[in-house]
Amino acid sequence: MQYETLLYEVSEHILTLTLNRPDRLNAFTGTMMEELIAAFDRADADDDVRAIIVTGAGRGFCAGADLSQGAKTFDFAARADRPDKQGTPLRPDGGIDYSHESVRDGGGRVSLRIFECMKPVIAAINGPAVGVGATMLLPMDIRIASSDARFGFVFARRGITPEACSSWFLPRVVGISQALEWTMTGRVFPAQEALEGGLVRKVVAPEALMETARSLAREIAENAAPVSVALARQMMWRMLGADHPMEAHKVDSRAIYSRGRSGDAKEGINSFLEKRPPAFSETVSGDMPDFVPWWQPRPYQ
Repeated sequence: MQYETLLYEVSEHILTLTLNRPDRLNAFTGTMMEELIAAFDRADADDDVRAIIVTGAGRGFCAGADLSQGAKTFDFAARADRPDKQGTPLRPDGGIDYSHESVRDGGGRVSLRIFECMKPVIAAINGPAVGVGATMLLPMDIRIASSDARFGFVFARRGITPEACSSWFLPRVVGISQALEWTMTGRVFPAQEALEGGLVRKVVAPEALMETARSLAREIAENAAPVSVALARQMMWRMLGADHPMEAHKVDSRAIYSRGRSGDAKEGINSFLEKRPPAFSETVSGDMPDFVPWWQPRPYQ
């Protein structure tokens, strides 16, 4: 499969997904949105992929939305390069039908697809991550930044609002006070502030970034059962919206009961007792427990 805006490379059971518009600091476009969604679909379907690293080509991670359309950048109806593939969002009375597919935010489509992913996602933030370049990081599981990285939730300074589901993700990742400070000021801040604020897990020298991310990805790929990782990822993220710990207990009970009977559980115990690396054979594509999904799909309405 060929991509215009991405590089897709699998090695050692690790997919490295590189935003690849280095001449534009990997600025986000409609094509990049579509290709990111397709790449995560492809990764979920490929049992050879056990972990995903997302990074940027060149000196930036993602500089945000491509601003080549100038003042029309966020006025989708006025964009000549954004044909309305879903028809008009106007109601017969001339008002806007906000539940129409053509109103949907592109960054949000990407964030929702990452949220649904069955593989662990590690961000290796090599440079500026601004606007959607910052918000797309939020549904990724672990964020590692180069000391050269810069971050900015700059929407208020552009006269727009946070997007890409970040009003859900950002307060859960960093807390409401920090989320509001960064989004209301819209300022760009360094990697150390991102670390102190809880946005990233660690900051490393630029030359150590990819090896740090790959080391973590290899630890997952070589030691953890893929089905167990997929379940843990979905359990943790989805419980952030639960209203009582009983919701976690119900899912936990189903998961530990079904996995306790699996071949992977037997292999996990035997490999530990025999002091050897595990050889997990069950796959995300074929061996997820029958209670998955335990959630109801959420339509855009």
